[in-house]
Order: sequence, then C-alpha cells, then structure tokens
Amino acid sequence: MLFGLYVGLLYEPDPQYYDIPADLNRQAVVQYFTGYLLETALALDNIFVISLIFTHFCIPREYQHRVLFWGIIGAIVFRGIFISLGAAVVNSRTWVLYVFAVFLIYTGWKMITGRGAEFRLGDSRILAFARRHLRVTDQRHGHHFFVHLPHPATGHATLYATPLFLALAMVETADIVFAVDSVPAIFAVTRDPFIVYTSNVFAILGLRSMYFMLAAAAAHFKYLKYGLSLVLVLIGAKIIWNFGL
Repeated sequence: MLFGLYVGLLYEPDPQYYDIPADLNRQAVVQYFTGYLLETALALDNIFVISLIFTHFCIPREYQHRVLFWGIIGAIVFRGIFISLGAAVVNSRTWVLYVFAVFLIYTGWKMITGRGAEFRLGDSRILAFARRHLRVTDQRHGHHFFVHLPHPATGHATLYATPLFLALAMVETADIVFAVDSVPAIFAVTRDPFIVYTSNVFAILGLRSMYFMLAAAAAHFKYLKYGLSLVLVLIGAKIIWNFGL
C-alpha cells in the first residue's frame, strides 16, 4: 500500500510504456495494484506445491521459514532476470504479446481440462541431478543446508547437502516453473518494467506469510486450478483484444 503511494506521488512514469499520455501516475498506480493482485492470485498454486515439497522432505515447521526466506531471495533474482528479458523483447517487438496470449490460453486450457503435467517430486530432473552430482545425507542437521560428515570410505570430513538444501532447490525450481505463466501474464497489465518488477517483488514477499496462513488448508482448495485457469485464459484473451482488434 505504501509503495502504491510512492508510485502515485513520486514515481515518474516513462510515457513510452503508456497508451494515454495524460495522468501517467494514476495509470501507473492502477497497473501496479492490478499487477500485484494478479501475481498474488497466481502465487496461490505455488503455495500448495511448496507444501508438497516440505511434506516430501519432512521439513519441520521451525525450519520452513529459513527455506522460504532464501527461496524468496532466489525468486526475486530470477524474476528480475526473466522480467528484464521479457521487457526488452516486448517493448522492441510488440507482436511477442500475441505469443504470450496464445501460451496463456493454452496453459489455462490444459489446467481446466486436467491435461497439465502434475508437479511430481519423484520424477524431478533437478532432484535427480542433485543426488547424482552432490553427496546428500538423508538426515536433517538443524537449519544447515550443508554439513561436514565423515566419508564412509576414507573417514575424512566431506561436505554433504542436507534435505533442507534439496527442499530449497525444489522451491526455486517450482518458482521458475510458475514464472513461465506469471511473467507473461503481467505484461498484459503493463509494459512498464519498473511496475512489472515491483508488483512481482511485493507479491513474492507476501508469499511466506501467505504460505503459513493457507498451507494447512491446501486440501480444501480443490477448485483453485479452475479459477487460475480461467484467469490465464481471460488474460490471454485480453491481450488479443487490446492489441489484435
């Protein structure tokens, strides 16, 4: 809310990202809050996947805060990279928005028809890669991501990854997967890179508190995917309507 005041009163929007040259700050505020609410809604599905990850690795609640903290830091960095690339492409080649629109409609259709791929931890290539290239212990060691343990053959202290690190790697992977949907969606709201990034960041920052509020009730949100799929289809249709008609 306070950042919305900054956008409305102090931020200087670049006119090239807005269709109407008048009252740019008001447009920026509307786009910021719209983008924030959109990204928050799309993050709901991410919350339930994170819950599955913590359950799979048996991460106690007292250590989930640490995983989420570093997971959110990584998500902010990756979103910055994705948004920078997306903004550069969209603002130089507007026709890419049509590609985003078709992709969003297709993704929404897959979700609503149940043809989308489920997030299966057991089949994760990232998890298989980590176990193949890192020494991994199945025992938790407090809040540590890595610990030194005796090598079974030599007895020398060797660095091992803990289940906490594997959970963090999967949380980051889940965010990258969901960014494929959410980043194109935000460009339907605004092409201003500053608004795109800040609305994403504040939605991500609220993810940790949302997780601890909603994770326990994850099983009761059985119609969530239908709502999210409808959002994606409507956003794709909006892009085509705004730029194609």
